[in-house]
Order: sequence, then C-alpha cells, then structure tokens
Amino acid sequence: MPEYPSTIKSKLPKVGTTIFTVMSQLAQENQAINLSQGFPDFESSEELTGLVNDAMKKGLNQYAPMPGIMALREQIAVKTEKLYGAIYHPETEITITSGATQAIYTAIAATITEDDEVIIFTPAYDCYEPAIELNGGRTVFVQMHAPDYKINWEQVKKLINQRTKMIIINTPHNPTGTVLEDEDMLALEKIVSDTDILLISDEVYEHIIFDGKQHQSVSKYPGLAERSFIISSFGKTFHNTGWKMGYCLAPKNLMVEFRKAHQFIVFSANTPIQYGLAEYLKNETNYLRLNDFYQEKRDLFTALVKDSRFEILPSSGTYFQLLSYKGITDKSDTDFAIELTEKHKVASIPVSVFYHQKVDEKILRFCVAKKEETLEQAAEILNRV
Repeated sequence: MPEYPSTIKSKLPKVGTTIFTVMSQLAQENQAINLSQGFPDFESSEELTGLVNDAMKKGLNQYAPMPGIMALREQIAVKTEKLYGAIYHPETEITITSGATQAIYTAIAATITEDDEVIIFTPAYDCYEPAIELNGGRTVFVQMHAPDYKINWEQVKKLINQRTKMIIINTPHNPTGTVLEDEDMLALEKIVSDTDILLISDEVYEHIIFDGKQHQSVSKYPGLAERSFIISSFGKTFHNTGWKMGYCLAPKNLMVEFRKAHQFIVFSANTPIQYGLAEYLKNETNYLRLNDFYQEKRDLFTALVKDSRFEILPSSGTYFQLLSYKGITDKSDTDFAIELTEKHKVASIPVSVFYHQKVDEKILRFCVAKKEETLEQAAEILNRV
C-alpha cells in the first residue's frame, strides 16, 4: 500500500517502544529467563478462574454498567474500610477500570489541562509522563536515589507554585520496591493543605509488602483522601496481569469527573471477570496471604544470590528486587542488561530508563514473581557472572 504523505505531528515525539517490550523480546530471541517484565509465570487461582468461567456460562457476557457491577464495588468498599478504616460509597466513589494504567490515564485526562504542572518522582513507572503530555500538562521531576530512594519533601515544597495541579505518588514503589512511611504521608499532607492540588496514589502493589511493614494508603489520611484518586490492580493482586482489571477510589466530586472521561475512554470493563472477582473477594484470605507468599519469593531470590558479585538493595514490596552490579563492571545499565540477556541468558530491566534524565547508578531490576525453579535457575546464572 502506498504511504500517504502524512502531516501528522507526533504528540509523543520522544516515545518509542517501551523497555518492557524490548527486553521481553530480547529474552525470547535469546531463550533467556525473563525476569524483566513484571508478570508471574505461575497460574492464577483455579477458584477464581472457575468463578469467572461460571459467570461466562451463566451468560453474563454483555456490557457491565459503566462504573462496574455493584457487587464488586461493594466488596471493594468492604475491603477498603476493613484494611484502612476509610469509607467509600460503592455507588458514587468506586469505579472498575480496564487495568490500573487506564485508571491512571483517566484520572489525568479528567483533570489536567494545558500547562498544568504535575510532580512525579523518578525513577517512575513509565505511563505517568506520557499521559500528562498527551493532555497538555507539564511534568516536573523529583529524583530519588539508591539505595533507599527516599523523597526529599523539602525539595517538593520548593517546587509548588500556582501552576501545580497534581502530585503522583506510588507505594509500594515500582521499580525500586521501597514504601512510603507514615512520616512521608504526613509530610505530603502538610504540603498540600490549604491548596487545590490533586493527588494520584498508585497503590497497585498494596497487598505485596514485606517485613511486617504496613501499607500507608492515602485513604488513611483525611487531608490526602479528600483530594486523591487511589488506583489499585486486581491483575497484580491475583497473578493475572493479562486480565487488565483495576479500580479507582475517589471522593464523589472527583469521581464525577473521572467517570466523564472513563465512559469515553473505555466505557466499562470485562463483565464476567467482575462477577468472578466480586465472589472471590468475599474471602479476605485471598488477598491478605499475599504478603507472605511474595516475601518467600523475594527471600528465596536474595538468599540464592547473596554470595554473587551483585549487591542486594532493600526491597520492601512489589514484584521486584534491585541488584547493583558496581562490583562487576562499569558498563551502562542498558548495555549490561543487554549483555546479561544475550550472553548469560537472564533478562532484567535497567533502572536508568525510569528516569527523565537517565541516572545510571549501575542497578538492574529483577522480577521475583516467578516459580521457585525459575528463580533458582536465574540465580545459578547470576552467581557465575
């Protein structure tokens, strides 16, 4: 087909294929163990898939209501109150989405206009900045650094001005595995008090947190909750990332705006999966046991590589474990990640790609949401590097 002479000007001229796609493809081409992209290599619960299958067989296969089926929204409300003491009305303050990324985009699209400034913390998950740019906003970056990746709240305070419309936080944090503590949330609450600044709190790993730490949801802090879109993910929680199921919590006035955009971006999310999840959530052990389940995987992986030449950085949650390779080579993290995949057959993600201006601290991210044998095979290789 002849190429039409295009006059389209790209709205995202700096954006190419994501690093996740690149590294997963490289892993496949080199038959490497893929610890790069954040997805499990084990199956979701048979009970959950059975419940979804039952819903399909019952004919529950047409459009769900735009905000999601009420039974699922009710179960989310119960879970949120039980865990965080926060009350969200299922009718007006909870919306089911086609994954967390869609929810994040929708919250941004509903609220960010031309030249609004949005503060994000890098290294950051890669969907934030493009969504801000597509909606005419300007991203303001606050850098965090190894090994603890703490937020400098004094720096944040200095960046606040009349154009600051939103701050995006993420805890537990992808890619670093760090978590925000109570003092972080109180510092943020103080900064945004007496302002109209909105928040997006990306809490997709809320049920994957280690070492007895508590997840500090913004829903626990009234001064934050009143201005926040809280985003979570069933895909991350229940090992089925391909289902693309998430949800958003927000006070009614914010949710009204969220749903205005949501109905035209996706309208509604997968119907039979919603019915299956509504039933599955009734048993709280299905999500409360996940901390121990994933901590065992983190602990196994770190124990297996502790005598390697890699340095283990602290990880307090998520699917991920960071390893520093400063003692091995001075190559850039992107080059070393490629070499590790092609030569040694283990794929990872270089952390520098999560920064706006590439900060290369010689650190790679490894996904530990894998079967024991996968982690053992990968560790055996890493120990030889």
